[in-house]
Amino acid sequence: MNLNTYYAQGRAALQRHWRGSGAQRLWQAWLAELLGLLPPRWRARLAGGAPLQVLHWPLDEPADPTPPRVLVLPRSEVLVQTLSLPAAAARDLHNVLGFELDKYTPYRAEQVSFCAQVLGQAGNTIKVRLVVIVRERLEQILAACAGFTLHGVDVRDGERLGINLLPDALRPQASSGGRLNRGLLLTCAGLLLTVMVMWLQSREALLIEMQAQVRQQQAQIGQLQQVRETLANTQGAARYLIQRKAAQPALASVIADLSHCLPEGTWLEQLEVDDGGQVTLTGQSTQASALIGQLKTCHSLDDPQFQGVIQPDGDTGKDHFSLRAHLHQEAAHGSSAD
Repeated sequence: MNLNTYYAQGRAALQRHWRGSGAQRLWQAWLAELLGLLPPRWRARLAGGAPLQVLHWPLDEPADPTPPRVLVLPRSEVLVQTLSLPAAAARDLHNVLGFELDKYTPYRAEQVSFCAQVLGQAGNTIKVRLVVIVRERLEQILAACAGFTLHGVDVRDGERLGINLLPDALRPQASSGGRLNRGLLLTCAGLLLTVMVMWLQSREALLIEMQAQVRQQQAQIGQLQQVRETLANTQGAARYLIQRKAAQPALASVIADLSHCLPEGTWLEQLEVDDGGQVTLTGQSTQASALIGQLKTCHSLDDPQFQGVIQPDGDTGKDHFSLRAHLHQEAAHGSSAD
């Protein structure tokens, strides 16, 4: 069995499932609604010609064989059965009925042409209408209609059942309705693709907008962090200055301490205290060599040392000196506490 045979069998199976199904009826009703909204000229152009006409059996009088027709048989020509089957049978209804046809009719599957319609479902069972016609009788009827272009064979039981007993081999392969259906299917697919693209574009635009908002918020957060860092640095510098200032004794307490530590006959020409707590003393004294020992008794100074050499001053008769020392931190706290 070659590939073409598999393709033909698969196509025939799909057509059997499609014929008479609820989806087909809904599709046909929707197509009819759409065509009803169009002008008659447009409907004729989309349909590819004249609509299908009804031909009733038995043939009463000669008719024009040109337009495509649907042959409608009376109820007496067919056998109609209403069956209750498991719901699982709906997935392959034609093959299921063909396998068990002799159970529901006095004929075997190869002796008849049949069509099945799902009328409804109740729980795990489905209600099916089975329409059967003897193959030889159908061939006689089709031979009598040889001059007509038939697109289907339906049955009238008060009203048309909406089935097609025409064998697959005799059905037109490319009908105007098929072209219209394919066109509408392509149109629906194009509309669905357009909607999907528009939805993706809208989501992409929303994503771009959200990314812009996130970048703006990140920039604001960066500016806020910079402000916080600047404030923290400023507060740290202020605390450092306050601590340094609190750690150093007041200049008045240093001067008061020096007035007690310096011996008689000594005065200062220059007193300088820098930010690092270094104290520079410059002056004259009659006991310059003893100044180091005297300054060591000062609570506000640490590590006094001469800066340079002691030089005698001929005008005053005293020795000119220059000393360098450091402020004593603990002494500073003690002075502040006192």
